[in-house]
Amino acid sequence: MLSNEIVLRPRFKLETKDTPQQLLEKFKAAKLDESEYTISCVDDHVFIKLPNRKEHFWSPQLHLEIFKTEDNTARIHGFFGPNPTVWTMYIFLHVAVGILCMVNAIWLYSNYNLNNSIALQITIAIALIISWIFLYIAGSIGKKKGKPGMRELYDYMLKIIG
Repeated sequence: MLSNEIVLRPRFKLETKDTPQQLLEKFKAAKLDESEYTISCVDDHVFIKLPNRKEHFWSPQLHLEIFKTEDNTARIHGFFGPNPTVWTMYIFLHVAVGILCMVNAIWLYSNYNLNNSIALQITIAIALIISWIFLYIAGSIGKKKGKPGMRELYDYMLKIIG
């Protein structure tokens, strides 16, 4: 079950009475019957996306992986995440700011030891810190905007599996 707290990429596990094959058939049947949600099935993985009319930049998608248990029932491991393109861009920007911080720190240290002016490096450091704060705030806003979509995808998944 989902908690009220939103984490970066929330995860959950469900046990079902169906076999993995029965569950996959339910999702494949829902894919054929569904006109709103986008459902993709690849091997034991199911991806569910929100309807196009409800999608926005931070829209979540639900990734399910179906496992066979010892008693021939299915266990579902699911997690919510943003669109992979958005996620990749977000992580790339964080890594870029981190690398620029390290490069700037080395440059600052070198100029400081050479008794050169470090005003430019201090200005760049402040700009990078502001950039990181901006990325953090943007991510927090995105998580808040994605919470209703996560609930909707979770409820839709429960409806499919019965």
